[in-house]
Amino acid sequence: MSEEDRPGTEENVESITPKQLKEWIDSGENVFILDARSEGDFDEWHIEGETVEIVNYPYFQLLDGIPRDLLAALPEEQKITVLCAKGGSSEMVAENLEEEGYDVNHLERGMKGWARIYEYTELDVDIDATIAQYQRPSSGCLAYLVVSNGEAAVIDPLRAFTDDYIQDVRNLGAELTYAIDTHVHADHISGIRAVAEQTEATAIMPEAAAARGVEYDRQYETIEDGDALTVGDIEIDVYHTPGHTTGMTAYKVGNVLFTGDGLFTESVARPDLEDPDAARDTARTLYESLTEKVLTHSDDTIIAPAHFSDSATPNEDGTYTAVLGELRGTMDALSMDEASFVEFIVSDMPPRPANYEEIIATNLGRESPDDEEAFELELGPNNCAASEEALTN
Repeated sequence: MSEEDRPGTEENVESITPKQLKEWIDSGENVFILDARSEGDFDEWHIEGETVEIVNYPYFQLLDGIPRDLLAALPEEQKITVLCAKGGSSEMVAENLEEEGYDVNHLERGMKGWARIYEYTELDVDIDATIAQYQRPSSGCLAYLVVSNGEAAVIDPLRAFTDDYIQDVRNLGAELTYAIDTHVHADHISGIRAVAEQTEATAIMPEAAAARGVEYDRQYETIEDGDALTVGDIEIDVYHTPGHTTGMTAYKVGNVLFTGDGLFTESVARPDLEDPDAARDTARTLYESLTEKVLTHSDDTIIAPAHFSDSATPNEDGTYTAVLGELRGTMDALSMDEASFVEFIVSDMPPRPANYEEIIATNLGRESPDDEEAFELELGPNNCAASEEALTN
């Protein structure tokens, strides 16, 4: 019997939504979590925060009650939030804890519900356009909306949140013109086709990314280094920045540079997801892209990446961007010579994203999972950055 097949009891323990839990964490409230998933699932990804205390105890060890060692680790004067993968077994565990006298609730829909959180924040930029950042806290994925004079483009959209982009554009009184990817993603299912199918937007891929063998069942257009896309009164300039992948491409609007997975606010890209055997050569390419295509921009350029990790520090408004001039002074990787950079990047790369081969195949159009299957594929952390260890000083 799987953890989600277990029957519940007649009395329901208090439940909270993922949004409520996120609000508690964001407000700095002390949160205690009992994560009842397996140790492997917990190690792969779990909820974190400065005010979050979390204990992992697999639910199958709790079927006959709450062990004494776990009771000793639980707070007696603080509410405990129990979570699991989908919300079923966490309710059972929470009810057992409640019978023991603990103040407890459980997380609705578990970590799958947590993965549905998607947040919109407009960036404070000196540009005659609205630029918003979307955050997916469960995986650190970032996407962007650019709106100008009734037209809009979404950069690096996620398929699971297609309706969010469409609704937000409508609320801003605009129509989607473009759905743009920076590269062939390895950590989430791209939404450019889904957005294009539901709107009049044109799906856009970098030419070098399409050259990997895209097999889309609908029309799309490609762009190359030096091109520009017009959205309302602004232009989106195109910079080919290979390294993370052969097709990695950055886009610039005013002084905002959307770097995709090339440069993050706390790290640089990993070079091994497209061809693990060519990681060292690709790291050299990444070094060239950073030095010749990214670091040549002015110090006041705002770096807007496609991901953030637990090591990233958010801005006061909760967004993840950084001024290039500050990154030059704080990120060691940006001041290394080529040999040192390559050696450092390839010496300590994190685990690859879960299901990355199936995700890449889907984003190339070679596999066609339905919406629920696609959502399941991308659960977990992104792991698209090189190790954050010693990257900043």
